[in-house]
Amino acid sequence: MVDAERRLLANALKDPDNMRFVLLSDSCVPLRSFNYIYDYLMHTNVSFVDCFYDPGPHGNGRYSERMLPEVEKKDFRKGAQWFSLKRQHALIVLTDSLYYTKFRDYCKPGLDGRNCIADEHYLPTFFNLIDPNGIANWSITHVDWSERKWHPKSYRAQDVTYQLLKNISSIDRSLHVTSDGKHKEMEDPCLWNGVKRPCYLFARKFFPETLDKLLRLFPNYTLSH
Repeated sequence: MVDAERRLLANALKDPDNMRFVLLSDSCVPLRSFNYIYDYLMHTNVSFVDCFYDPGPHGNGRYSERMLPEVEKKDFRKGAQWFSLKRQHALIVLTDSLYYTKFRDYCKPGLDGRNCIADEHYLPTFFNLIDPNGIANWSITHVDWSERKWHPKSYRAQDVTYQLLKNISSIDRSLHVTSDGKHKEMEDPCLWNGVKRPCYLFARKFFPETLDKLLRLFPNYTLSH
């Protein structure tokens, strides 16, 4: 997954006019108009990379001491893979070989009996080490993990209502829950240039069958947006 993300960034960076890079999937939908999203991303100097300290088995429990000395356990971080990077950060990710190699070799399923998932740890740990103040520590893509399963909540057509989308788009605090027995909740305001604003520009996972309903709820956006 990390290799795929790096290849996507490499191709997008070929266009010198591209200043922001957003990772999305076919199950992501926009919550705002194009102009709102554009202004939100372009008028701030941080990248939106989810990043938090999780002492539990799905966080630091995935760390391998083989990553030493470059990556210490205290610096190991977790976060959702759905990022938005400014151009400077995208270039830094592409030129990184030191930390990338550590994660390629020692954060992978089956190593030391662990199921390390690199796309949840590489970017959060990387930016925590090289530029912790340059990231927002939350993702602009909303995902509902409240069911505490291996996969997040997925939305069918009957789930899509104006109220659902309004509720998601009005969230202005990021929530992280540790994977240890305490399930500690860490909640922080989403600060955009120091001002509290809604956290999310996109949401997932929406099944293809939701498209017609989404289009009826948002008559101003089209498939090209």
